[in-house]
Parts: sequence; C-alpha cells; structure tokens
Amino acid sequence: MSDAAVPGRNGAAVRRAHEAFTAGGPLAAPPGGPPVRPLVAESWRRSARARVSPDGAARVELDEEELAGHREGHPLAAAMPVVRELMGAYARDGEHLLAVCDAAGRMLWVEGHPRTLRRAQGMNFVAGARWSEAAAGTNAPGTAMAVDRPVQVCAAEHFRRPVQAWTCAAAPVHDPHSGRLLGAVDITGGAGLAHPHSLAFVQAVARAAESQLALVSPAAAGGRPRLTALGRDEALWQAAGRRLRLGRRHSELLVLLAHRPEGLSGDELLTLLYEDESVTPVTLRAELSRLRGLLGPELLASRPYRLTAEVDADFAVVDRRLSSGAVATALGAYAGPLLPSSCAPGVVRLRERLAGRLRAALVDRGDPGLLADWAYSAWGEDDVVVWRALASAVPAAQAPAVRARLAALDAELSAGATGLQRRGAQHRR
Repeated sequence: MSDAAVPGRNGAAVRRAHEAFTAGGPLAAPPGGPPVRPLVAESWRRSARARVSPDGAARVELDEEELAGHREGHPLAAAMPVVRELMGAYARDGEHLLAVCDAAGRMLWVEGHPRTLRRAQGMNFVAGARWSEAAAGTNAPGTAMAVDRPVQVCAAEHFRRPVQAWTCAAAPVHDPHSGRLLGAVDITGGAGLAHPHSLAFVQAVARAAESQLALVSPAAAGGRPRLTALGRDEALWQAAGRRLRLGRRHSELLVLLAHRPEGLSGDELLTLLYEDESVTPVTLRAELSRLRGLLGPELLASRPYRLTAEVDADFAVVDRRLSSGAVATALGAYAGPLLPSSCAPGVVRLRERLAGRLRAALVDRGDPGLLADWAYSAWGEDDVVVWRALASAVPAAQAPAVRARLAALDAELSAGATGLQRRGAQHRR
C-alpha cells in the first residue's frame, strides 16, 4: 500500500508504535511488517524535532476581529463558494467538517455538522487555531502543506493523542499563476473517512479551488512577466501566457537580472553567479544563450545583459512592502528563502539581505502572531533570535511551549559550540 493510501488496518500496531516513539524509543517495525507508513513516520520525526507535545492542543492565535480581517484579505476567500458547494452538503450529511487554512496552518474556516463542530472544539479544531505540522504535529492539513501533496491521516497516525479519534484528508492549494502555496482544504471526521475516496475527493476540491482562483484573477497575457523564486530551488517564469519552470542556473540568472533592471556586464555576472573564479566568460555566454532560447530573443538583451521588460518578482514585492512599513503583508508574500539551495554569491547576498530585513522588522514590531508565523515556518524553526522575541511577546498561556522550544535551541547551540571548541583544542595539540 502506498503512502497516498489510507491504512485502514493495523490500528493497534500503529498506536503501539506511537506510544513507544513518544516515550523516547526508536520508531521500529514489529515482526510481520511495518505498521507506520513512511509518510507518517517522517512526519512523527519532524513533529518530535519541533518539540510538539503528544498531549498538547492547538493554539488559537486569531481572535474574532483578527480572523475576520485575515479572511477578508486572503486569496482563498474567493474560492470559498466553490469549496462550500462541493464539500458543504457532504460534510453536514456525513457529520464531518470542512476546513480551509492559510499557508501558516491557521484555520480560516471550519464548517460542517453542528454536533461535530462542538466535538472538535475539544481539540481546538476551530477557526483561528494553528494546525501547521510544526505547531500541532502530524495532521492532514499541516502535513499536506509540509510535503506539498495530498495527505490522509487516520486515527493513531496523528501525533497528538487528543486528535487520534479523528480521521482527516487534506490537499494543498496553490496560486494558479505563481505556484505559491496559499493553504489547504481539509475534510475531518470519524472512521467513515478512512477510505481512499476521501483523499481523491479533497484533491479534486483543491483543484477546483485553484481553477476558481484562475477565473477570478486571470493572468494577463500581455502584462508584465512574473518571476517566482521565494521558497523554491527552481524559479517559475510566466510571460505572454507561457509558464516555465526554470533550471537552477537559469533561475539564478533571472533573479540577478530582475534585481538589476539597468543591466549587468559579463564580468559582473560572472562575479555574482559563480563561486569558482576559474569559470570563463564562454561558459556564461553559453548559459545566457540557452536562457535567451527559453525566454525569446526579445526579452533578453546584451551589452549590458538585461531584461527588456519590467518584471514582477516576488522577492521584490516583499522588499517594497518592507520599505513601506507593511510588515504583515510583506510576511504574507514571503513564501520562503530566495532560491534556498543556490550558492551563487549574488543570490546568497540577496537571500540573506531580504530574510534579515524581514526578521528585523518582525522583531522590531513585536507582534506575537507575526513572530509565530516566522518561528513555526520551515525556515524559522531554528531561528533563535525570533524565538527569543516570541518568548517575550506571547500571552502567558502560550509562553511555556515557546520557552521550551527556545531552551532546546539554546542547548543545541551550546552543544555545537562545545564541540567546535573541543575539535579546535585537539587540532592545536
């Protein structure tokens, strides 16, 4: 059975494996075969690394006023009529819940059968609560966004024990033009959802939501080219109705050229693009020739090398919003580090500058919700500076969990520094 399928059996074995793992033991397979799917096992490990308590509950982070404002301005609001049309009656008739969350895992809408809604309040599966995997452990919407594909989580596969009476299926929803993750749609209920059809159903709803978003905000064929490079190793380029997924070197070239619209000389590009100083101009010209073949000769000029059209780059949007003081909207547009795997010197500087500006703005603002968005993201989970700021900003009820994570990070840093000192001493001897 594949990871995408629902186990539907071996429930007792999964529960025993969960108890052993959360008690500090290894995630070992018992005789007779593995009870825990690899998808779930990896999610449990990530949950443990994030210091998620197996007996904890999701945190409600948005009050009614904040929730209303966040819903109104969120792109997924435009897809809710379609989501309700496809899932609403199914959820009510089957005593299930439909839920839609943002990319940070905060529930924006939780709707369905009244009795099920009341039961779900016991585990804080409510609008305004954060259900990202890093904050709430293995669960369908949080894990679906962590792995960026549809996921079903059945009963004891949930990392937190209060959630193990439930089964859920979720699929991520992306911006149809940029590919940016917007959130996830989820169906949650009892054991009746433990069927592969539930996973196929929620995946179809997610695709319908993306189609609706494409209809209400179509990409203008004659508009500016778009470059999406945040949180991706391979950038997306959209222009004149064409959408290209670029290779890593071409992604780096376009980021550098979009950042410098006035153009760059060959020598400047060599310095910004290659760590190895022995790379020759011939190699660079070959890369640029291949890129020109992809984009079209009218979009890439030379002497200096430059893009002939103004480009809407996602990293530039974040930069502009920061410059105008719009920290919350800047964070909302930040889908992750710029080309995170790139080692091109110019890209590394841009990536560190943008992340540093945004981090500093968040710490200066001191808003616990915004700090939590960064701290519980994939790129912020080890950011000690932000975790310290969050520990000073959160309400008293949330402080113990934040302080525990901060203490673990400090211990890891201390252990790393001690190891470096020991290796240095051995080397001197």
